[in-house]
Amino acid sequence: MNYRTKRLILCLLTLVAITYSCKKKPAKPEKSAPVVIKKGKTPPASTRVLRTFLVKEDVPVRNYFEFIDKIIINESWRLHAPLSEHLIVWANPWIIDSLAHTDYYRLKEKGIFSEDQQAIVILKKGTKLIIPDSMMVDSISKRLRETVIDVNIPEFKIRVVENGKVLYTFPIRVGKNKSKYLAMAGRTMGLQTRTGKGQILQVNKNAVYMNPVDNKVYYKTHRDDGKYTKLPRLPWIIPEINGQIYGQLIHPTTNPTTLGKPASNGCIGMGEADLWRLYYHAPIGTSIVIRYDLQVIDEKGDTLHLPDIYAHN
Repeated sequence: MNYRTKRLILCLLTLVAITYSCKKKPAKPEKSAPVVIKKGKTPPASTRVLRTFLVKEDVPVRNYFEFIDKIIINESWRLHAPLSEHLIVWANPWIIDSLAHTDYYRLKEKGIFSEDQQAIVILKKGTKLIIPDSMMVDSISKRLRETVIDVNIPEFKIRVVENGKVLYTFPIRVGKNKSKYLAMAGRTMGLQTRTGKGQILQVNKNAVYMNPVDNKVYYKTHRDDGKYTKLPRLPWIIPEINGQIYGQLIHPTTNPTTLGKPASNGCIGMGEADLWRLYYHAPIGTSIVIRYDLQVIDEKGDTLHLPDIYAHN
């Protein structure tokens, strides 16, 4: 066999080897372990991409509710699930802290005089708000369904209770132990706050500050420090108790020195900051209990006997 023949055979063998290697199937890549999401658990952030809503201009308190409503309208169709103000704020809990810090007296402690709470910017231009996805909506909704608002009149306390655990305890003022003619009702009425069980029925986000005794409308308020300011914008919560609306709302007081006292015309008054926090734990439909328990257990486990503020009735 001459040199030329040997070289031809070698070339043919090389060509066959290359052809065979090209036809051979590549090795399958190793499979990575799947991400297992247990039922009821929020998946890792790396596996979820949450939408955001860009705030394109400063939003003061006076426009806050309307701005949130705008987000609900714009984003509900994308989510394919009910979207509400409470769901958006729970997905961005810092909003509650920001609203709470518009409290006149909190600002005063920092040396700031706030003549108009409604002018305070609550959402700054450029802020990105998280839009909750369906999994987050389910988680938040479950927690809100398990929440109860508990009021004990002689203790002057209102509590936010979630699944049996007290999350917040706030001081309140309650109705006076007397009767008075109320022009708003057109008759003489007892001012004591009534007890019973019910639910949050409505919310008034554009409340008119009116004296029920003479129907006088207020546009300014006289603060505990002697200064006058414009009235703040906060939600007023309207409960239904024992199947009736008694007119005893849960609303802010601009005079916190009245907290811990029977000082109202029947309503439950709260500090401004506390009301914001209560409001975002009490959407419409939330259960509420208003009781009159004179014997309570304090944080140390001791039994306390409270003064009977409505003793003669």
